[in-house]
Amino acid sequence: MHENPREIIEKHAANLSLHEHIKLIETLARQLRKKSVPIQKRLDWTELYGLGKGLWYKEDAQDYVNRLREDRI
Repeated sequence: MHENPREIIEKHAANLSLHEHIKLIETLARQLRKKSVPIQKRLDWTELYGLGKGLWYKEDAQDYVNRLREDRI
């Protein structure tokens, strides 16, 4: 039966010294972080321009803030 890559790695890892095991784990952890953590896109605030247009139409900004604060209580 043909072994999969993980099984081959596990067999070879069994023969590693403690130091080599640690190095292997560090390498695998680094590779995993690169794969699992998406690179955060820098937020372009200009993309948000106009999103709330009409939301506060003819409403005083202070009245809006006061209403929000009352809703939290």
